[in-house]
Amino acid sequence: MTEWTYICRIDDIPRQGARRVARPRGLEVALFRTGADRIHALLDWSPYKGGPLSQGLVFGASVSCPLHGWTIGLADGQALAPDEGSTPCFRVRVDGGAVYLDAQQLAQHALQHARPPAGPALRAAPGA
Repeated sequence: MTEWTYICRIDDIPRQGARRVARPRGLEVALFRTGADRIHALLDWSPYKGGPLSQGLVFGASVSCPLHGWTIGLADGQALAPDEGSTPCFRVRVDGGAVYLDAQQLAQHALQHARPPAGPALRAAPGA
């Protein structure tokens, strides 16, 4: 039997927007709310270079990566052609306006992904 973790109320997620959910380990989960009030949960990680999908634009049933413009399907995490790749999905449940995520997935799913380093590229020390 699936155990569910309460996250927030549906109204706490902006319509055609996102909310990030921190986890004890691993990257955050992004909760997306479509214009039709459908809720989807993806790892907050673009399959191209790891950008934060929660900062992208939600349109229809997709989100656009804010860094490189890839379009990711909210229902399955798949990049739309011509791009290829996917971001992990999480099971989500809405009950009486409350949003829940699968507790086991929050703890164990997609822990191997990392955010790309930010800032200037690292260079070897002179003479190294």
